[in-house]
Amino acid sequence: MDAGSLNSFSNLKGQSRCPLQEQLLQRKNSKENMDRFIPNRSAMDFDYAHYMLTEGRKIKENQTACSPAREAYRKQLAETLNMNRTRILAFKNKPPAPVELFPSEHSTASAHPTKSAKPRRHIPQSSERTLDAPDLVDDFYLNLLDWGSSNVLAIALGNTVYLWDASDSSTSELVTVDDENGPVTSVNWAPDGRHIAIGLNNSEVQLWDSTANRQLRTLRGCHRSRVGSMAWNNHILTTGGMDGQIVNNDVRIRSHVVETYRGHQQEVCGLKWSASGQQLASGGNDNVVHIWDRSMASSNSPTQWLHRLEEHTSAVKALAWCPFQSNLLATGGGGGDRTIKFWNTHTGACLNSVDTGSQVCSLLWSKNERELLSSHGFTQNQLTLWKYPSMVKMAELTGHTSRVLYMAQSPDGCTVASAAGDETLRFWNVFGVPEVAKTAPKVNREPFSQLNRIR
Repeated sequence: MDAGSLNSFSNLKGQSRCPLQEQLLQRKNSKENMDRFIPNRSAMDFDYAHYMLTEGRKIKENQTACSPAREAYRKQLAETLNMNRTRILAFKNKPPAPVELFPSEHSTASAHPTKSAKPRRHIPQSSERTLDAPDLVDDFYLNLLDWGSSNVLAIALGNTVYLWDASDSSTSELVTVDDENGPVTSVNWAPDGRHIAIGLNNSEVQLWDSTANRQLRTLRGCHRSRVGSMAWNNHILTTGGMDGQIVNNDVRIRSHVVETYRGHQQEVCGLKWSASGQQLASGGNDNVVHIWDRSMASSNSPTQWLHRLEEHTSAVKALAWCPFQSNLLATGGGGGDRTIKFWNTHTGACLNSVDTGSQVCSLLWSKNERELLSSHGFTQNQLTLWKYPSMVKMAELTGHTSRVLYMAQSPDGCTVASAAGDETLRFWNVFGVPEVAKTAPKVNREPFSQLNRIR
């Protein structure tokens, strides 16, 4: 290209920066605004002009013979039909409507009064707080983090279970098991937020009263190997083991084993009861998801599943029941699968499948919005917030340097805690602030309060 063509391109590029100024300059040079007294034919009403030059003169000549009532009627009719004009020739058009160079927010809102778009929620891209979590077991198949209804977070670090009170940020040690029984392989709060179940590597399950800081009982004989997943349904504690068995334990009675579910061929790494307590979802290392119906449970023989879902191609640990649609279940596959799938648990049909590009370790639904949060492994080790049902990514939260194995949600549904193989516990304000708490004043934290250590 020659130099002239380059200069012309740069001139056009410069002109496009100020389009309003360019339009104002054109209007000043318009022929409409020239001050010569030449009639403008486009602005004239020729029918009215012809009438005024012919019939209008006759009316003026006969005005003396008209009665006052007829004259009043004529004036009213002329005003109604816009016939009171005195000029026949027009020299310019009506002035154009003023152009607002800088439209205000008020004028924009008034131009579209029917649209009431909800303001987009700000999602912080960094964690609100980071706690040190040494000796956290980096095992995809375990469940070492849970947030109870009393706003106390439980996390298992090696052989020890720690409690972190979110109301005052205090940390306490609940129990440390012996080496021959440990490490701790799962923790799960009871619905009352006071009692907690602790699954061990030696196949036992301990029940603790966190308020009194004492052990209530030990459940034995449920499994032949470690207990990696647990889920409460009122007074029933459901446990899943490496032996592939799922056991319902009634913690109120001595002979606690009341039902046994057999369907998985390998370790059960995910268990979740529906909100109604009627259906149980289980995920295993055999790439299978089972849906069990409580009404079909039998204490005499192993219970048959309601649905057996085999579409995943890797271990299924991430399970989440939808809070606003009771028969909707989300499941996430491991490193060889990388998908999030949605199921109608009444029919067993797969409604949608989304390839996330990395191992899905955990899933959480928002309690207030139609959103789903997933945690991932290699390569980004991120948390991804999805809009449901479009599954458009709303945010990707990074900070962990190893796969994000565990997630837990605060009782108010706003904050999410994530624990990863990098031995850190991070808190994310990903689901927003509840409406009742938005007007609350901010609490001034002490300096360096963002960094704490659990030990």
